[in-house]
Amino acid sequence: QVQLVESGGGSVQAGGALRLSCAVSPATTIRKTMAWFRQTPGKEREGVAAVQTSGRISYADSVKGRFTISKDDAENILYLQMNNLKPEDTAMYYCAATRYNLLNRLVPDGYDYWGQGTQVTVSS
Repeated sequence: QVQLVESGGGSVQAGGALRLSCAVSPATTIRKTMAWFRQTPGKEREGVAAVQTSGRISYADSVKGRFTISKDDAENILYLQMNNLKPEDTAMYYCAATRYNLLNRLVPDGYDYWGQGTQVTVSS
């Protein structure tokens, strides 16, 4: 059974930084596209950043220049480095993966596997 487990969330002040991690098991899981999404109560899940095995990376406009997605294939971990955090970044952050090279990488449809989420809270 495929599992994605996020960690690294927490509470920070505006301007601060956090690094989220997503551990994937089993290691043999095919994951041609991986991504981070976020969601706040009453709103739709929003794509934050995505990376494909080809190396293609996508970011939401709202996080460009502040967030960096990366992955360690040897350790089967996906990361999201979040710098210069803003109160509007407050959300539950989810890791997602799929066996396919998605065209619409920042749309939740098409992802096969999801983590349980980790909360990020940014205070002003």
